[in-house]
Amino acid sequence: MVVLHQLTLIERLIQIFANNNASKIHVIINESSPELQAHLASIELVVPINVIIKTTKSSLHSFNEILPFVTSSKICLATVDTVFKESEFETFIRTFRNDESSDGLMAATSFIDDESPLYIATNDQHDIIGFYDDHQPGTQLISGGIYCLTSKAYPVIKKAVANGTSRMRNFQRMLITEGMLIKAYPFSKIIDIDHLTDIDKAEDFLNEASLADQ
Repeated sequence: MVVLHQLTLIERLIQIFANNNASKIHVIINESSPELQAHLASIELVVPINVIIKTTKSSLHSFNEILPFVTSSKICLATVDTVFKESEFETFIRTFRNDESSDGLMAATSFIDDESPLYIATNDQHDIIGFYDDHQPGTQLISGGIYCLTSKAYPVIKKAVANGTSRMRNFQRMLITEGMLIKAYPFSKIIDIDHLTDIDKAEDFLNEASLADQ
């Protein structure tokens, strides 16, 4: 419900997905968020919105709760506190839609201002070959919290939850160990709203992006 660039974070994200031809939008919120539930009900879009109300242990478990409602062979998942340029997201989604060879495309950035970044190692073809909690030689990018996956990767989420995997980053690692071909797609900057100070940073970032687009 934090307002950023005159929109709540959830509304901004929904609008971006709608602007980029999402066929349906699934949103999961916890059971102690009546204000958020009411706000979502007030949003009018041409894209159908499916609101799932359930408290989960992690974003990984939230993804698992959304999955039974997914009928598309391709999905894009994002955390609500992820702030990025919509113009870069447009190219990211278009690249994913046109890619018939890989099993997923993940947003990545060299801008590191996260309290617990997940570092990404890639080869020359931008294939992800490893995820690391600490900076390793050759890891110039970190995960940006936007995940595009094909249906080939869907069983891995179920397996991860069944095996007791508890964090989204461990699911990302599991995609690689399960033999999925996941590519990294670089964004210039992605900001996570984790603290009050991040709101000002994100507002300045979006203002700069708006001026650049004019």
